[in-house]
Amino acid sequence: MPDTTFKQRIRDALHNPKVTHAVALGAHNLEAGRARAVAAFPQMDEFRDRARLIRAHTISNLDRYLAQFADNVEANGGTVFWAKDAAEAVNYVRQLAKAQGVQQVVKSKSMATEEIELNHALEADGINVTESDLGEFIIQLAEEKPSHIIAPVMHKTRYEVAETFHEKLGVPYTDDPIALNDIARAHLRKIFLSADMGISGANFAVAESGSICLVTNEGNGRFTTTAPRIHVAIVGMEKVIPTFEDLGVLLNVLARSATGQKMSVYTSIITGARRPADPDGPEEFHVVLLDNGRSRALASENAEILYCIRCGACLNHCPVFQAIGGHAYGSVYPGPIGSVISPILWGLDTAGEMPHASTLCGKCQEVCPVRIDLPRMLLNLRAAGHEAGKSPAWLNWGVRGYRMAAAHPTLYRWGMKIASLGTRLLAKNGWVKKLPPPLNGWTDYREFPAFAQKSFHEQWKERKRQ
Repeated sequence: MPDTTFKQRIRDALHNPKVTHAVALGAHNLEAGRARAVAAFPQMDEFRDRARLIRAHTISNLDRYLAQFADNVEANGGTVFWAKDAAEAVNYVRQLAKAQGVQQVVKSKSMATEEIELNHALEADGINVTESDLGEFIIQLAEEKPSHIIAPVMHKTRYEVAETFHEKLGVPYTDDPIALNDIARAHLRKIFLSADMGISGANFAVAESGSICLVTNEGNGRFTTTAPRIHVAIVGMEKVIPTFEDLGVLLNVLARSATGQKMSVYTSIITGARRPADPDGPEEFHVVLLDNGRSRALASENAEILYCIRCGACLNHCPVFQAIGGHAYGSVYPGPIGSVISPILWGLDTAGEMPHASTLCGKCQEVCPVRIDLPRMLLNLRAAGHEAGKSPAWLNWGVRGYRMAAAHPTLYRWGMKIASLGTRLLAKNGWVKKLPPPLNGWTDYREFPAFAQKSFHEQWKERKRQ
């Protein structure tokens, strides 16, 4: 997590119109894409219900399906390593790379590797690591973090990408998207062919066969998992699903929710290393099953967060994410999903403010392909933070004052009259443009409506008299 505070990162984001415009535009495009895809698929609600049942059943029986998956990976000649935390996962890959004399690693897009900061550890060992997903490649060149779980470069314009390519790759400046793609393709092709190790994540891990499924819109995932002689998959333990039939259901809701596609361009199913008759593929296949706080989530009242299939729909529809972008959250997982999973994985001391980055409008639950009740868990974590003494003093006193007023009707009515008079004196055309601290946190970025001249109770009494 960054050294700056959450509030400072939010202020920085809100004062960067270029970033906020790019994020809002990207999120709205993905939002519109999902709406079109859902409208064209009348069975979407039925599939979402089935997808939720699959995830609920799997998470309730996670130990059984993980054991079945691991047994089948090993039966197919692969190696499974159970990592209780990020340190164990990173150390396994470092030791494997050292033992195999790995000099060049190429990576497919993986949020799990971002979570455990694998790249930094390998680079510290003198290993060259190259992200092959176009968005991740751009972010790596720019020395930044992803701002979205499926669109890591959402916060950048093509002009900024052009500057990055010109500066870091030494190519002539061009902001033509096709030319920029061609530049990246030419640069990455040589690395695919020379890499000793390919590292990927997994969208799903199929227990009945020991297979992993990768969902991408570029061919980089297939290059990463077939060209190098060693393939390592870093898999969050919640990614397991029972059967291929279940995979078919989840794939139907994943791409439609994420990018508005019927199915992603490349859906790859990988089962073990290369067999004697295979024309290509890795000589070794390693799966690192990552816990890193997931067991703690499983044992909590927020275990439902493990249903998530990382589509990003909740980010795209969240008004807070659209306003501040992903970097403001300070976590590899931003948006509503990040505001729940980050405090669970890293604790309230590190990410305790994130659950407050929500309007609780419920849009995240409304569009979630597995109908995760994110608002409930956001409230759970807010309550946990309050019980742990994380709430600011002004909020504690404010809630106490409201509780006292709400318990005494006369005091409550006088408070309403004072608020009505005060806000109407400050208002212009019914809106207050500036409030004193700490309420200026609202009016710094939006206007506040003046209280009505007559309260509901007063209007109701008048209506009864009439």
